[in-house]
Amino acid sequence: MENQKRVKELAEKYGPENTIVVLGGAEAEAAGLAAETVTAGDPTYAGPLAGVSLGLKVYHAVEPEFKESVDPEVYDEQIGMMEMVLDVDSIIEEVKSMREQYSKY
Repeated sequence: MENQKRVKELAEKYGPENTIVVLGGAEAEAAGLAAETVTAGDPTYAGPLAGVSLGLKVYHAVEPEFKESVDPEVYDEQIGMMEMVLDVDSIIEEVKSMREQYSKY
């Protein structure tokens, strides 16, 4: 709930077209739910983004678009090991699907 509040405040402050959300969840379903929340609104209608469609761009930290935008050494140090144990393809598919369906920017 607190993260939803922060995302909403940042999108209002800087504009949704200038806000990108980077997720780091370990499971595809959880990452997809978080991606849906910051694009289409909270599907559980429990948080500050209930019924609020921000349409933000959202990526997971294992997606190529994010990976290519950061220093390779930092990426390997912070995320590299996790790539070996996560179902990266499922995570990418889930987050990309939400982004393509609901992102406005």
